[in-house]
Parts: sequence; structure tokens; C-alpha cells
Amino acid sequence: MRSDLEVADIFRSAGPAYRAAHAGHLSLAQLKVMSAVETCRTAALGGHVEACQDCGHWRVAYNSCRNRHCPKCQGAAARTWLAEREADLLPVGYFHVVFTLPAEVADIAFQNKALLVNADPKIPRSGLSRTFGAADETNHESEGFLIAP
Repeated sequence: MRSDLEVADIFRSAGPAYRAAHAGHLSLAQLKVMSAVETCRTAALGGHVEACQDCGHWRVAYNSCRNRHCPKCQGAAARTWLAEREADLLPVGYFHVVFTLPAEVADIAFQNKALLVNADPKIPRSGLSRTFGAADETNHESEGFLIAP
């Protein structure tokens, strides 16, 4: 059942003004997410006809954007993914470890994030949730975090 108000409705009504007001400050990735959410399950993405073979009832079902940020089409997938990850957890407490990279490493990490993650085999890849956050463009200082039992 559809709720009264969706993120897509807000993006469609306020998105153009928001993008104009923040022109030059939104990344291409952010603009693409907004566009995907706005057009998700609309005629803009096409659709298909679903028909009942018994009674002949039919309806048009519009295609989803399949963007991982879209709450409309990825909500169920996100819940399934989370349940699968929770099943992998050990029955112990976990800690959120945040660290700042040394300046000598930060420039390399900023340009090649995968190189640093793969450089130390003692860092479990499954536990490394996010390698680096938003870096300051002037000094490339980066933060990272991992989840440790």
C-alpha cells in the first residue's frame, strides 16, 4: 500500500528549486540519485503489463530505478541484506573504531582507496565497513572506520 507522501513526491515538487539553490554544490552522484528517485516506478522508466490468465484483469506496472539509495524500490532489499548480515554476527559486543590516517598515507589513500585496504592483510575485509570518509580537498586528511568484535 502506498503511503500518502514519498521521498519521490518531495523530490519532484521541491527538487528543481533545491538543485537551483545548490547549483555547483551537488555532486553528479547526488544529482543522479535525485533523478532516479524522482522517476522510479513512473512512465519515464517504462513498464510492463501484468495480466491475470483467469479473469483477464490487467494493470500497468512501471519499472523501478533499482538505485541503492531509493527508498521505494530498495527498502525490501536493504532489509533482506541487513537480516543476512545480522545472521553473520557473533554473539558478542561490537565496537565502532574510528581512525585518522597519518598525513603521509592520506594523500595516497585519497587517490587510491583500494590500495590501502588491500595493503594490510590483518584488516578483515568483511569488517571494514567504510574505508574513507569525505576528504578535505586541501589537505586530503581522511578518516576511516571498521567494526570490531
